[in-house]
Amino acid sequence: MIFHQLLEPLSHTYSYLIACSETRQAILVDPVVPTMDRDLALVAQLGLTLTMTVETHVHADHITSALHLRERCGSKIAFPAMDNLPCADVHIKDGMPLQLGTLLLLPVYTPGHTDDHFCYLIDGRVLTGDCLLIDGCGRTDFQNGDAKQLYNSITRQLFSLPDDTLVYPGHDYSGRFVSTIAQEKARNPRIATGTSEAQFVKTMQSLDLPYPKFIEFAVPGNKLCDVCPQDLPAKMHEYCQQMTASPQG
Repeated sequence: MIFHQLLEPLSHTYSYLIACSETRQAILVDPVVPTMDRDLALVAQLGLTLTMTVETHVHADHITSALHLRERCGSKIAFPAMDNLPCADVHIKDGMPLQLGTLLLLPVYTPGHTDDHFCYLIDGRVLTGDCLLIDGCGRTDFQNGDAKQLYNSITRQLFSLPDDTLVYPGHDYSGRFVSTIAQEKARNPRIATGTSEAQFVKTMQSLDLPYPKFIEFAVPGNKLCDVCPQDLPAKMHEYCQQMTASPQG
């Protein structure tokens, strides 16, 4: 298996390039518009064929590059089935694997951050999107988020995975790349083992986070699989412009 963690620094989003080393078929999980050219350059450099883009959920802090990538290289677009997006080619359902050459990407329904959220299991790794972060978790105060659902998604679904499962989050704001299920169970300040549902709900209700500044543009843009709005304010143009440099993790 070929596996690359890719950072988009404006929204601190991690995208993941995963490929079958035998067939050279590749997918991108949570691709982002500003880093599209970087991602395609890496695909070409590695001699891969991008066959699909896969989303963990409808994002509120960036716009996917799924539609642009489909137009440029014919890759299919996969979104959670419950979103019922006309622009999607593949509708993701819980437990129904996505084939990638000789590999299988297994979707795990993990609502709570949003009501459409999926994590993905592959080869001892779990891509946790905005559900479980390193020493944290996704907020639950928009897009039909629900703290009780998130608690159950993490404690019953993710924390039931083997302790040595590598945790690759959808974001990190402190320069970290990877964790493990054991580490999150032991020290995650919001939801470590022993945290009750009531304690977790109280923690999430007390966060008092600012409203996402890009959400009014990102959510409708992502529901179209990659459309930057015409009325985007000048101060937000960078969310839809190509970056000159974007690091890999």
